[in-house]
Amino acid sequence: MQRRKFLQACIASGAFSVLPPRLRAATSVPTLRFLRPPGAVSEEQFVERCIRCGKCGEACPNRCIEFFGFENGLNSRDTPYIIPREQACILCMKCGEACPSGAIQPVPREAEAIMQRVKMGHARVDEQLCLSFQGKTCGVCYRACPLQDVAIVVGRLEQPHVLGPCVGCGLCERSCIQIPQAIRVFPSQTRPA
Repeated sequence: MQRRKFLQACIASGAFSVLPPRLRAATSVPTLRFLRPPGAVSEEQFVERCIRCGKCGEACPNRCIEFFGFENGLNSRDTPYIIPREQACILCMKCGEACPSGAIQPVPREAEAIMQRVKMGHARVDEQLCLSFQGKTCGVCYRACPLQDVAIVVGRLEQPHVLGPCVGCGLCERSCIQIPQAIRVFPSQTRPA
């Protein structure tokens, strides 16, 4: 299996080198809204430290961790990411325990430690799309949140209000019944252009 991956990488890098400069530049610009696993260091350090071993994905019981191909640029190839609408993080913190390189730091599975050290992103509510802001009680995002009344609170008709301690796990986005979703997690990492 390792040999196959090596050969694929060689062929891909050879094909990449013959692309015109304009296309090469386009393939290095991230286009997806994605999250890094909980406990990930800053994006620049993450890309440097991650050894692309896949252990974080193997350790994830929720199977929310995927791995980039070329779709997000060469720097991201084979690094882990999470798309919360597809499968959100349950904050089990097993990925940090499995990471041998320190790209994902171990964080105890305790609310205080998670709120202090996990910065995947921050949820935002689009009041134009949210059913509760349209006069229909919903509250699904609130009930999905593992940090209820700390990261998200509800008002009249279960209108969600995201607070500062939101860690960006994406469970609210995953559970939103609206299409497009009325609550989205925006990543905290800054991606190099």
